[in-house]
Amino acid sequence: MLRQVVGWLLRKAELSSQHDLTGVAQGDASRVARRLVRDPVCGVHVDETLSIPYRDEGELLHFCSIACRDAYVSSTKKFVANA
Repeated sequence: MLRQVVGWLLRKAELSSQHDLTGVAQGDASRVARRLVRDPVCGVHVDETLSIPYRDEGELLHFCSIACRDAYVSSTKKFVANA
């Protein structure tokens, strides 16, 4: 039963993502390239459009969650404070 629910959720997410693509024919939706970026804290790869961007000293970083972004910011503050 859990397998059926997960399958239903995945199919629903796939259908909604196909409808959200503006300017792309629905048949071409499977060919849309997505750029994956790596979270510097946990190492998870996430779609660039879904990531949480953060600019640090001119470098644009992408995070999978606000928690990872906050962990990065707090760790860099500790590093600067100890320097």
